[in-house]
Amino acid sequence: MNSLYRDKRFRYIILANVASAIGSGITMIAIPWLLVTSDNGNEVFGYVAICMTIINFILTPYLGYLIDKISRKRMLVSSKVVSLVALALFSGVGFVGMDYELWHYIVIYMIGSLYYTIFYPTMFALNQELFHKNQFKVLNGTMEVQGQLSSMVAGAIASVLLLKWDLQYILLLDVCTYALAIYFFVKIPYGKKRLGITVSGGSKVSASAAIDFMKREPGMFLFLLASSLPFIGVMLTNYLFPVYLADVLKVEGNIYGIQGMVYGLGAVLAGVFIPLAARKFEDVKLVAGMMILFTIAISVMVYLPVGGYLMVMLLIAVGNSGARVARNAFMMERIPNEIIGRVDGLLRTLGLLLRIVLLGLFTGLVSIGHILMCFSILTGILLVASSFVIVYSRRSVRVVEQEVVKV
Repeated sequence: MNSLYRDKRFRYIILANVASAIGSGITMIAIPWLLVTSDNGNEVFGYVAICMTIINFILTPYLGYLIDKISRKRMLVSSKVVSLVALALFSGVGFVGMDYELWHYIVIYMIGSLYYTIFYPTMFALNQELFHKNQFKVLNGTMEVQGQLSSMVAGAIASVLLLKWDLQYILLLDVCTYALAIYFFVKIPYGKKRLGITVSGGSKVSASAAIDFMKREPGMFLFLLASSLPFIGVMLTNYLFPVYLADVLKVEGNIYGIQGMVYGLGAVLAGVFIPLAARKFEDVKLVAGMMILFTIAISVMVYLPVGGYLMVMLLIAVGNSGARVARNAFMMERIPNEIIGRVDGLLRTLGLLLRIVLLGLFTGLVSIGHILMCFSILTGILLVASSFVIVYSRRSVRVVEQEVVKV
């Protein structure tokens, strides 16, 4: 653990992530709220989310290939530079006295969505490339804590800025934090390893390497897919929650910001707890436990008043973030770095396909006033996924115990 914290590469990564996460977090809280509170905003936001999910679905396999083939540091810096320039232009719209219109909100949301699509899998692969296997659990836990502390700060600031600042100032803040993040990323000592050259047996890694790997490990493939459901659920609730708060609970925008703070607190707790729990429990068992917690929380939250809703949000955060930390460590330890981008890309692509289908369904249901039915459907899907993860975790632990007995 101490060696990880002494590593200047790790420190630069943390500083860069904190800088960009606070700025982008504020913007991605503000924009959905501005969208859903606009005329016909609920439906527009749903259709925009569907369109972006389709675009991400198309791009993700190719991004996975690029992650394995070119400098991961260069990908991160380039994506931030492009985002910075785009947001600076939109910030200028407000400063020259023009009014923001619906299409401005839509394009800014699209920029943020594309940025996240590139950033997270690239950062995941870069971390696996830079650090040692015995650091993965602490690394993932620390990254979760950092990310969610940043989200808490973003939520706290957004709850104030949504009432006090015009959008151009929020976007300018995002631009400044991106510039700081670019500086720290540029400072990371990095040389691209010669990844993706060969696999076992000397054969060249092809674009189908991820599919071939998963064919050899079908149980692992289904486990990784099922265990991604909490994250997919959170992405879906990024659409459902602001609609639910605005239309059902009828609260002000500051409550949406407070929700972000509460979620960040729960995720921080998970980031601290999971690496400690991993010393005693297998990753697969931790994933199963966190998925059960997430499913229970989602199933009850819509029956609670605002106070109860925010309390259960803490459990949703613990469940999602805890499952992600344990799942990421599981992937880093078992999937070769030369194909991690494509394997992760394949899983994300399938997850995006599911999100497209569910977003389309949920947008239709919301448009006719059946938002509670959306949460019921999501709960049913989570129950099925959790059941498979529980079965896989029990089988996996039995296999490990049998191997230990043989040794």
